Amino acid sequence: MSELFSPALSGAVAGLGVAMPMGAMSVLLLQEAMRHRRTAVAAAAGIAAVDLGYAALATAVGPWVASRVSPVEAWIRLAAAAVLLSIAVHALHRSARPAPATPSAPPPHEARDPGAGAGAVRAFGRYVGLTAVNPTTALYFAALTTAQASALTTPAPATAFLVGVAAASLLWQQTLVALGAFAGRKISPAARAWTFRLGYGLVAAYALKIAFPLPDLA
Repeated sequence: MSELFSPALSGAVAGLGVAMPMGAMSVLLLQEAMRHRRTAVAAAAGIAAVDLGYAALATAVGPWVASRVSPVEAWIRLAAAAVLLSIAVHALHRSARPAPATPSAPPPHEARDPGAGAGAVRAFGRYVGLTAVNPTTALYFAALTTAQASALTTPAPATAFLVGVAAASLLWQQTLVALGAFAGRKISPAARAWTFRLGYGLVAAYALKIAFPLPDLA
């Protein structure tokens, strides 16, 4: 058992390393949690699932992933930036419209909403797609697993490493969900609206940041 602790701990550190930086996906997840905690829980699982998937792929073929993704990294960054920017622009445009009157507290049977399950499934799929278009995670795990390839050559340590990645990433994403849901209950509707605008403004700024430098057309 002791020989599995080290790769599991390495996986947990790797999972936190890729999940903790507050980027665009963290902002989107916080926004989701402030609206609907149940769909945010599913969204957080989607983000963690992509982290696990990239880690598993990198553990199996890390050098191959790095060599194939690197030549088109700029174009993948540009596609990711376009997706994030379109989300931000759509949300900011929608927030500019007068919001309809809504009760200050959610209805008592919100958890029994028959469409809630479908909404959670859609949120899971949407966040899987949004997270997967970012090549940074793939390159991160490819470099990490290549550096310690000798420790992950057998199934048991590799599995322990992946369990550590998944657990740490999911724990961090669910912590963001809890923080977002807590804030959503404590602030007024007007303050929440401005929080959404600020959050999506940050998403737009982050999209522009990752878009540059532009791909070389030559």
